Amino acid sequence: MSLFSIKGMHAGYGARNVLHGIDLDVEERQIQVVLGANGAGKTTLLRAISGTIAREGTILFDGARIDRLSARKIVAAGVAHVPQGRGTFADLTVDENIRLGAYLRTGAEARQDRERWLTFFPRLRERLSQQAGSLSGGEQQMLAITRALMLRPRLLLLDEPSLGLAPIITQGLFKTLAAIREETGMTMLIVEQSANLALDVADSGVVLESGEIVLRDSAQNLAGNDEVRRIYLGYE
Repeated sequence: MSLFSIKGMHAGYGARNVLHGIDLDVEERQIQVVLGANGAGKTTLLRAISGTIAREGTILFDGARIDRLSARKIVAAGVAHVPQGRGTFADLTVDENIRLGAYLRTGAEARQDRERWLTFFPRLRERLSQQAGSLSGGEQQMLAITRALMLRPRLLLLDEPSLGLAPIITQGLFKTLAAIREETGMTMLIVEQSANLALDVADSGVVLESGEIVLRDSAQNLAGNDEVRRIYLGYE
């Protein structure tokens, strides 16, 4: 069953159209990865879904249209976006950043959520009083994801979570994302260039080229596709 569905999406920046009639379905409780070269429109796709840029087309979330909602209302509906570059508040502490993610809720409920997500990212617990700007790149990515999880999303959008991270850190991050899905059933749509690691944890995927989806299949089949292997997995 599709939790999330896009029909005929067009989006871009000013007069420049980047996405051209995107159709996309994301099944509930699944991880779907979006592959594509730089400039293919991957970041634009997530921004259009989260309502931070203008777009046309129909977006259904749990059967209800959200394409006419503001970005804030899309978050309230259950969609959280971790943008490329993480976007943590460098001058605030780790704990303050996490608590900002619970701005829609306060009190005991938020405290319980904080404890829950810190079990997935124990390194953050050790750095709660530390300024976010002093964290390593991997720790900042953990913090950005934790802050998004505090929103209690049903759909988590992740834009290049491995960007700038060492391979071993990226591997651990994707294992944690898989564990979160396994325990909570959270649906995820992940834009990623580290295709091998993303496909390892994903159920399905699509390939985006020049603003259009040119291939969609199971993660297993994409990992075995000769063209995908050559372009995105580095195999000859």
